Amino acid sequence: MQSDIEIAQAAEVWPIDDIATAAGLQHHEVEPYGRDKAKINLDPSIARKQELGKLILVTAINPTPAGEGKSTVTVGLADALVLAGKKTMIALREPSLGPVMGMKGGATGGGNAQVVPMADINLHFTGDFHALTSAHNTLAAVIDNSIFQGNPLNIDPRRMLWKRALDVNDRALRHINIGLGGPTSGVPREDGFDITVASELMAILTLSHDLMDMKARIEKIVIGYTYERVPVTVKDLGVAGALTTLLKDAIKPNLVQTLAHTPTLIHGGPFANIAQGTNSIRATKTALQLADYVVTEAGFGADLGGEKFLDFKVPLLGKTPDTIVIVATVRALKMHGGKAKDELKEPDLGALKAGLANLGQHLKAMSRYNVPVLVAVNRFITDTPEEIQAVQAFVSEHGAKAYLANVWEQGGAGAPELAKAVIEATAQASNFTPLYAPEDDAIVKLEKIVTTIYGGDGVELSDKAAKQLKTFAKLGWDKLPIIMAKTQYSFSDDAKKLGAPTGFKIHVREFVPKLGAGFLVAMTGSILTMPGLPKHPAAYDIDIDEQGHIVGLF
Repeated sequence: MQSDIEIAQAAEVWPIDDIATAAGLQHHEVEPYGRDKAKINLDPSIARKQELGKLILVTAINPTPAGEGKSTVTVGLADALVLAGKKTMIALREPSLGPVMGMKGGATGGGNAQVVPMADINLHFTGDFHALTSAHNTLAAVIDNSIFQGNPLNIDPRRMLWKRALDVNDRALRHINIGLGGPTSGVPREDGFDITVASELMAILTLSHDLMDMKARIEKIVIGYTYERVPVTVKDLGVAGALTTLLKDAIKPNLVQTLAHTPTLIHGGPFANIAQGTNSIRATKTALQLADYVVTEAGFGADLGGEKFLDFKVPLLGKTPDTIVIVATVRALKMHGGKAKDELKEPDLGALKAGLANLGQHLKAMSRYNVPVLVAVNRFITDTPEEIQAVQAFVSEHGAKAYLANVWEQGGAGAPELAKAVIEATAQASNFTPLYAPEDDAIVKLEKIVTTIYGGDGVELSDKAAKQLKTFAKLGWDKLPIIMAKTQYSFSDDAKKLGAPTGFKIHVREFVPKLGAGFLVAMTGSILTMPGLPKHPAAYDIDIDEQGHIVGLF
């Protein structure tokens, strides 16, 4: 059996100009990056057609080491819609080098449902992440230089919010001391690194409509506090223009293609377990203006990426999803039901039925938004007819329908019924209902997310978090949207509680204000903003030969 990269390397890739033309882009709107990639410089404020395309949100059950294939189904569904005669585009996030070199893998799909050039996208691509890292660390350097040069803003080094950033999983950099080495080396203080995808600049990039919107958001970033505990912003430092300049090309969406040549925009990459987990508003709007059907995804399970897409991105996007697709696999459901990873190939209806509770909670959570919901069963060769029938029967009992997606093996040809169901669902009337009102207090928003989406009993705040909310209320920040930083593996904040646990509370240890992005991050459980590498990182398996031929990249 060929690996994903072998399939991608053997594919016929069309010149990117041909893909741009097929998407409806004009020559001056396309900035090629080589033969098979391009930046798109299209003003999303200028309407290209009378009515925006249909928007399909692909989300999933809680991920497991068994794999769910959410990106694979996203790509396969889009290719299937093209085969059904619909003008379709995809809008995805960019992969981070952290999981590419770590343990999760890439973000370009798999098998015959992939986006290419797969290796480029999963590595440096068009340099967006490097630009973000440079801008982030430029700000960090300016902050410490201001403190060193007499500290005119009276910044308290003990109350800094802005860390350094690196797009690598490096646990050794979570907590560090800087400024050591004497008077010429800066002011000593504690610091640390976040992974680039957790940077507020990443969130801002994905939320900005244009350069000036991005600059205005960057100005609002709170980097820390003075000795009098007054917030200090990037505007106070006077470097918003310089940071925006570093991101002038990164704000433009990237155009690539699937193996079946479906135009695909890949742009922005915030993680869903520590940030908002969606691709850029600019890319999604561009696709909606060019295509009749746009397939997008949100990171991790519906409890994280799905909820954030619906409650945070949708109001800024100005377009609600016409259909929600929840991806599940028999393998992952059996793991949620207590089956060990090395036993998943064995049929086990008991474990499957126990694990279906996880899918049931996601169905309940997504259905409350009053948008049609479907389930895509990403098929593996070890799935038995009885197991598939059990999933379909369970979904039917919950008022929805489940459709097979055999897209890893067959590409778009493996999901004709799913595509037909999506087309029919998008034609239905919907009455999108957000989870909470903008004027709700932070604690109200938190309670609604936990009780309605996670199925938990409520929220417990640490003393620090409770004090922060009181301070935020005085500063006028207490009604900002909430972005949960929570383990992706469980509805709870305990990664080991699989399935659909009940009787739990979410423990918020602190809040991080992200005023430029426009939300409060609720840090829960033991979630980290700088991941670490596993015992056997994927980097051990990646190699390249003298001809530049890459092997081992999935």
